[in-house]
Amino acid sequence: MIPSSCRLLYKISKSSKNLASKGLSEFAVSHQNGIMKNFGSAAVDSTSSKDNIQFETLSVSVPSEFVYHVQLNRPDKMNAINHTMWMDLKKCFSVLGEDENCRVVVLSGAGKLFCAGIDLHDMIQVGMKLGEKEDIARKCKILKNLITNYQESLTAIEKCPKPVISAIHGGCIGGGVDIIAAADIRYSSSDAWFQIKEVDIGMAADVGTLQRFPRIIGSSSLCNELVFTARKLPAEEGKDCGLVSKVFNSRESLMEASMKLALEISLKSPVAVQGSKQSMLYSRDHTVEEGLNHI
Repeated sequence: MIPSSCRLLYKISKSSKNLASKGLSEFAVSHQNGIMKNFGSAAVDSTSSKDNIQFETLSVSVPSEFVYHVQLNRPDKMNAINHTMWMDLKKCFSVLGEDENCRVVVLSGAGKLFCAGIDLHDMIQVGMKLGEKEDIARKCKILKNLITNYQESLTAIEKCPKPVISAIHGGCIGGGVDIIAAADIRYSSSDAWFQIKEVDIGMAADVGTLQRFPRIIGSSSLCNELVFTARKLPAEEGKDCGLVSKVFNSRESLMEASMKLALEISLKSPVAVQGSKQSMLYSRDHTVEEGLNHI
């Protein structure tokens, strides 16, 4: 006795055989040609989410159909992450995660470098707020709520069902490493360098690096070295240890390759791509058996 679900799948596959062998391939070619014409152009869909939401610290554009480009946009502050940027990142990736016009996101930084880390001015403001409380428990409650909120902002990048490609140039420091660790794919230019800076300012990284970075590079020894010393990791060494998958000679070639990769992914089935991302993230944090049951 064949289960009803199997019989249904058989009927669907049989009736669509000609479409899969002929019509679907023609559609794919035509769709690709249409998108290639728009590659590098301005926004293609006036109803997309980028036109409905504005951010003080982020720039959002649509260089080609289904591909969104999110830029950290505080170049005068070297893209240091202030409270507004934390909140903008959370809102942006939550909205893009639900936007059917978005299939892939390229994340980069405007200006001379990708990200200088946490805005120290914000930290001073937090310190002043903590100073108003004498009770250590109340100080801890303020910090817990703040840190949890910031953690959720970067987890929004990771949980966004759309693949996120980080294109990193120049320095990627402290909180910048937290950001790229939450992305799915990392490309960099040859002038890029990475630094887990927190120990140099007397704190432990607390919004994702210590949890995600070791899983990315797969070497506890190297990870511990970088965390304990806060030394700079140059682009080529980053490629060797698996932090980035490709290094390019210039920022221009980096962005071109990142957009090309995003375009290629955007042409795939969004159901398949997003389902694959969700399954891999789940399996990373669960046993093989649990991952198999999940998929």
